[in-house]
Amino acid sequence: MTPMTPVSPPTAVPTAAPTTAPPPPTPRTEPSLPDRITGSLVGAAVGDALGGPVEGYAPEQIAERHGGRVSGIVGPWNGDRWRTARPIAPYHKGDGHVTDDTLMTHALVRVYATVRDHLDAYSVADHLVPDLMTNPRWIPELEAEAIPLHRIFLAEKWLAARLHYGHVDPREAGTGNIVNCGAAMYMAPVGLVNAADPRAAYAEALDIAGAHQSSYGREAAGVFAAAVAAACTPGATAASVVEECLALAKDGTRAAIEAVAEVAARHRDFETALAPIRAAVAPFDTVGPDYRAPSLGARRPSRLHSIEELPVALGMLLVGGADYRRTVLGSVNYGRDCDSIATMSGAIVGALHGEAAVPEEWAGRVAEASRLDLRAPAAVLTEVAREVFARDVGRRRAHESAFAALTAAR
Repeated sequence: MTPMTPVSPPTAVPTAAPTTAPPPPTPRTEPSLPDRITGSLVGAAVGDALGGPVEGYAPEQIAERHGGRVSGIVGPWNGDRWRTARPIAPYHKGDGHVTDDTLMTHALVRVYATVRDHLDAYSVADHLVPDLMTNPRWIPELEAEAIPLHRIFLAEKWLAARLHYGHVDPREAGTGNIVNCGAAMYMAPVGLVNAADPRAAYAEALDIAGAHQSSYGREAAGVFAAAVAAACTPGATAASVVEECLALAKDGTRAAIEAVAEVAARHRDFETALAPIRAAVAPFDTVGPDYRAPSLGARRPSRLHSIEELPVALGMLLVGGADYRRTVLGSVNYGRDCDSIATMSGAIVGALHGEAAVPEEWAGRVAEASRLDLRAPAAVLTEVAREVFARDVGRRRAHESAFAALTAAR
């Protein structure tokens, strides 16, 4: 009998060890240009409407009046007495009504829609001022149709006095005006037309704002436009936006942003950040501790000072991690000129993340209460931005061709 050859046992097939590594992160979906422009303009208007009813008050007063921090749309500070109660009368601030920040922003969009190119100080004289003086529009805070000149603040009425009646050179007309956030508050469209090009936005806004403001008021207009443009850059974050602002800002404006950003980096909740951010910006703010009783040195030109609103808006952007609710509610509950602070921070977050970042329950109520189509200006500005970019490309190509001819070997 033939012996059997032993058979080796089957070799075990090794199995892969179970993995505990987390799945790869989901790539960030970048908002499109139209989405960013819509998000920025809608975000600015909603921030404006949320901040309006508590503008001018301290955080402690706001908490006492509303039984805690404001967490959404609220009614007028004086209730049904808004028409006559001082110091707000005769404006119906609250209930979702936008203020002059949004009225001016939409007016600037209309100028872009007319010019369909980059703007300058002469565009303000030739188009913005006539629009403010001659075209009746629904004014939510007045609950009436009126020419916008009847609603805008004294620093904006200056535009009509200097440019329409005084015939001042538009490039110099801002000299002598009170130095505040008047020009900065409506510069978001400049950043959006120059999307992803902060340096160009800064330069264009400085030119436009020369008709309106001087000193650190004009500087803030340039830096805010740059912030919005920076927020449109793919991959941008709250930190990268602030870095771009610091790279461009000058004098007291830069110092104030730097001081506020340093403090904001230590907070993740606006409740704990309110007092520290105010303390950080206070040395650069000329208004003083009582917002309704400005100091004798308030709002005068200086290379050492800054408007309060822009550094605080950037600070809340950092504290809120560029989340719309956290950023804008921090801006609102800061008080003082909080409608403009929330306008700025809302515009930046909207440009970063697009329209979806803005809570629809707020946007819908603001649009209905203010009788405004918040998205229509964005559609117009998107068309203009594309046209301006095409013009810029053509101009660059022409310059490249001319420079190449100048430097060609002979």
